[in-house]
Amino acid sequence: MDNANKFYITTPIYYVNARPHIGHTYTTVVCDTIARRQRMMGVDTFFLTGTDEHGQKIERSAAAAGCSPKEFADKVSGEFRALWDRMKITCDDFIRTTDPRHMRGVQALFTRLQERGYIYKGSYSGQYCVYDELYVDAAGPGAPCPECGRPTETVHEENYFFKLSAMEQPLLKYYAEHPDFIRPETRRNEVIAFVRSGLRDLSVSRTSFKWGIPVPGDPKHVIYVWLDALANYMTAIGYGSDDPKDKQKLERYWPADVHMIGKEIVRFHCVYWPAFLLAADLPLPRSIIAHGWLLFEESKMSKSRGNIVRSETILDTLGQDALRYFLLREIVFGQDGSFSFDALVQRFNADLANDLGNLSSRTLSMIARYFEGEIPYPSPAAKTAADEAIEKLAQQTIVDFHAQFEQFQFSRALETAWGLVSAVNKYIVENEPWAVAEREDRDSRARLATILRTSVEGLRIVTALVHPVIPEATARIWGQLGLGDIERLKLPELAWGQIPNGTKLGKVEAVFPRADKSMIERMQQMEQQRSAESEQKATSPEPRAEAQPAGTGAQSGLRATEAVTGTPSSGTPLIPSVGMSGPTEKITIDDFLKVELRVGEVKVAEKVKGADKLLRMEVDIGSEVRQIVAGIAKAYDPEKLVGRKVVIVANLQPRKLRGLESNGMIVAASMGDDGLPVLAGFLEDVPVGAKLK
Repeated sequence: MDNANKFYITTPIYYVNARPHIGHTYTTVVCDTIARRQRMMGVDTFFLTGTDEHGQKIERSAAAAGCSPKEFADKVSGEFRALWDRMKITCDDFIRTTDPRHMRGVQALFTRLQERGYIYKGSYSGQYCVYDELYVDAAGPGAPCPECGRPTETVHEENYFFKLSAMEQPLLKYYAEHPDFIRPETRRNEVIAFVRSGLRDLSVSRTSFKWGIPVPGDPKHVIYVWLDALANYMTAIGYGSDDPKDKQKLERYWPADVHMIGKEIVRFHCVYWPAFLLAADLPLPRSIIAHGWLLFEESKMSKSRGNIVRSETILDTLGQDALRYFLLREIVFGQDGSFSFDALVQRFNADLANDLGNLSSRTLSMIARYFEGEIPYPSPAAKTAADEAIEKLAQQTIVDFHAQFEQFQFSRALETAWGLVSAVNKYIVENEPWAVAEREDRDSRARLATILRTSVEGLRIVTALVHPVIPEATARIWGQLGLGDIERLKLPELAWGQIPNGTKLGKVEAVFPRADKSMIERMQQMEQQRSAESEQKATSPEPRAEAQPAGTGAQSGLRATEAVTGTPSSGTPLIPSVGMSGPTEKITIDDFLKVELRVGEVKVAEKVKGADKLLRMEVDIGSEVRQIVAGIAKAYDPEKLVGRKVVIVANLQPRKLRGLESNGMIVAASMGDDGLPVLAGFLEDVPVGAKLK
């Protein structure tokens, strides 16, 4: 079947260990916006979301809550579904990994991999992170998980294994031949580096618990939760079914065009999932796109920090359009973004109430007042250079907006659209239609009609372009324009001058009433109340970091977070102390000459998940680009480091921090009582790779 004019997009399926929060909403809104726009472009679109419900963590959480795993999963999955329904998320399907259709498809995939010789039985002894459902190459009992920092558990059990080691070269070949398969470029480089470092065979079954999909023919085993979960992208559209309609749907929509994920699950989606598909001789998705984290006032949201923000708080106060617009306008897609109630209200008032809301209200109100609610005809004789400038800008806005949206540059696209909003608002102020209306001669009447026709055309084009982002408000504006159902609009045909003659306005009313400062306090209070209620009703309270420190026992003398970073904040130092007068032990010149110092240039810098002090950098030292993890995040913003020259110790033995290999050390001074780092640098222009003597 021809699937050229189709588009299949997926969110990750959300794990039911916790209720939905604004981080889940961000991913879902991005996908919903893309899906809405694809439909308006005339493309046959299928949009999938759902919940991931198996695994040891769910089994334990259910036991703690005094209910069965299925009851536990039903409750939390229902909350996700209810939130998406309330937000009018336009998903075409909502898959649950407890659905019979999904279980059937997962078993079919497992059998296919087994028949093709990629699955064998063995045994596993080592560390396992229950929180991330992740096998960990760690140094012993209690060692921290490289993803979340929580203590791992030692497991000894019989398992089925997938020959991941056999997929190393096929994966690298596929990445090379499909450069857009993983985006953005930083994630692609990260994945390639991980695969090049060597792949070990992956355990794909468990026997120590029962909450999962049984292995076909060996029911004492349940299938590893990530093999189970990843298969949802195919099982939801018919994989594993004998029904001809399901087979037709699978043939129509697979492979997926976009898997949208958070950057913390890149390894599972960009290594394990394509490895499974290559081994099964099935088509791979066309692209996997990883966005950044949504931080709450610069700190990652988590139950342990108590800084979860629920979407319902914003929906109850400002509405869904305010939330959708903020997430897509404020956050540069692919990078980490910060959320705060202050920023939300400021963006709402500035862009929605003052700019778009004001443009709509005054333009339509003047048409209602001066032309009895009928959009006037423009007069060629009354046309000026100012009118032509707005028309030209609107036409260019259509082109630029489409191009930016196609590249997932949502913030830039909205900035482009609001450039037109601002221009039309300025045009209205400069041309003063209210003053022109006071003059009753024929030329003034023609000029007034032209001003308002130009203004309403600009409003119409912006409304059409941003409808996938703020669907409720734009549908209302479209109705007030008298243009009917905006869902019937075909975006590829959007152009200047398409308002039919004689179009009568609908009822004119404000779409974005301004929010006062008390709204911030109100949302904060609502969030605190919801948090308190959640604590009382929690069916699966997650232990706070103090009660169950991550990495406990991993290294004597270190706090939980220090066990991960390797740098204590107090207590016994790990290196000889250095006083103001110098080191306690002198070294010889021979010792010093063993240290190789080089000049490097920072090419990439980003925060490390779960570690407030750590940054991951890619540093060019002339002969190669090194990955270095350094504890300088408190002193330096990642984006400001890119392009900066630094000094690194180039001949240190590599070590792992938070699961990332650090191949070198940044040289920095320690300043003040807090020991804030200050990077070593140069006044002169020193070439990259130069050695320090």
